[in-house]
Amino acid sequence: MNIADWIRANAQRMPGKVALRGAEGDLSYAEFEHGVAESAAVLASAGVRHGDRVAWLGLNSAAQLAMLFACARVGAIFLPLNWRLAPPEHRSMLAESAPALLLADDPFVAQTASADAVSPGLRCVALGAHIPPGWTSWRQLADAASSPSAIVAAAGGDEPVLLCYTSGSTGRPKGALLSHAALAANADASVDMHGLTADDRVLTTLPMFHVGGLNIQTTPALRTGCTVVLHPKFDPQATLEAIERERITLTVLVPAQIEALLAHPRWARTDLRSLRAISTGSTFVPPLHIKAIQARDVPLIQVWGATETCPIAACQRIPDAFACPGSAGRAAAGVELRVVDGAGAEVPAGGSGEILVRGANVMSGYWRDPEASARALREGWFHSGDRGRLDDQRRLWVDGRLKDMIISGGENVSPAEVESVLLECPDVAEAAVVGRPDARWGEVVVAVVAPRPGAALDPERLLGMFQGRLARFKQPKVMLVVDELPRTALGKVRKDDVRRLVAQRTGGKA
Repeated sequence: MNIADWIRANAQRMPGKVALRGAEGDLSYAEFEHGVAESAAVLASAGVRHGDRVAWLGLNSAAQLAMLFACARVGAIFLPLNWRLAPPEHRSMLAESAPALLLADDPFVAQTASADAVSPGLRCVALGAHIPPGWTSWRQLADAASSPSAIVAAAGGDEPVLLCYTSGSTGRPKGALLSHAALAANADASVDMHGLTADDRVLTTLPMFHVGGLNIQTTPALRTGCTVVLHPKFDPQATLEAIERERITLTVLVPAQIEALLAHPRWARTDLRSLRAISTGSTFVPPLHIKAIQARDVPLIQVWGATETCPIAACQRIPDAFACPGSAGRAAAGVELRVVDGAGAEVPAGGSGEILVRGANVMSGYWRDPEASARALREGWFHSGDRGRLDDQRRLWVDGRLKDMIISGGENVSPAEVESVLLECPDVAEAAVVGRPDARWGEVVVAVVAPRPGAALDPERLLGMFQGRLARFKQPKVMLVVDELPRTALGKVRKDDVRRLVAQRTGGKA
């Protein structure tokens, strides 16, 4: 099936139901289908062909979603760009992906038009009123387009429809190719995870340039026939107001967003009774966040995965949220999980190793990078690079990135285990633990922490929290205090940047 058929089917089945509610107003499923058809006609008239890439740079909007489904309809590949990146970073991605069109919204046109962002010869289209020299306006393309009824939908299936670049938290970002079938399998997993029905009202505040914002709930909701309330970007007050006013039943919030909500004055008095669950993931979820959300009788369900898995690979279901906090849950519907050692042998329950994923949700490969694709996809399994454990109930516990594992005196130290102790301190807003080279031990543990607003951190007091809690070799030998940690757009700590900071602050010496 072509994913654009989802919208057409819902437009026929429930034409008047609100599909999207956002800054531009409400769009019914019939109106949304009309927008998809019009956008597909514009792409076809502009010369976009099967397999071409169409890049998008803009905040969350109904137009962005219409473009995704329009690309699906004409057989093109949608490439959402991270608007938080710098122009040279965009230039690198655009040069590698070579899109037929770059579509940019008003807030980003000026920076994109600079020589640092756009490769020579790239056809650029302004979505708003500001049209730089050499650019075309979307309105011009739309006026010249043929009838939407002339578009014959592409086949879909295993053909790629989405090109998402990884966050780059551990190296150069790579473009993961996701097929129609992968998005459909991911939607099946989301329906199973959330018990999703057409009666749900989903709030999307995560940026949709990332699979977390696009695919954990948003695209599955549009397939199911839900109403999606769409915010251009995250704002704590607007989020709380929308949950109460729109009677939101489901939303996805990464830990950094949860932190902002808990700190907001409106949190304590917001009516959360409509929420069936909040989904979270992308990075370690502090126990204090779990307790604070679930103290309001709202299940906080965790999901684990990657850009390469669309992303739902493991997840908690709503009935499990209170029973096993901190776990990433079990394998998602249609997904298999394994944990293997360095030789590729499956480890017993409770043993730590690399997490492997197999399922229809897994990417086809990395864009024009056969070597990286071959390394990641071996013998039918996606090798995630994450370290974790499966307990005797097949629940997944994620320890962190393989390359982040610290080996001190021959003993493995999980950074997540050390970070969880630090985050129990109410004055600690953020914590990251890395290894620093050491002549005697190989590596020693170093912690980098950031205080909450108005708080002062005493490194000696923080080090004292570990006494009697963790083995001596796991305890930090150095505690550094910073204003904030370097993070990706989705809140993942950039560990490579943290290591560089540690080397600068300590001279790289033991």
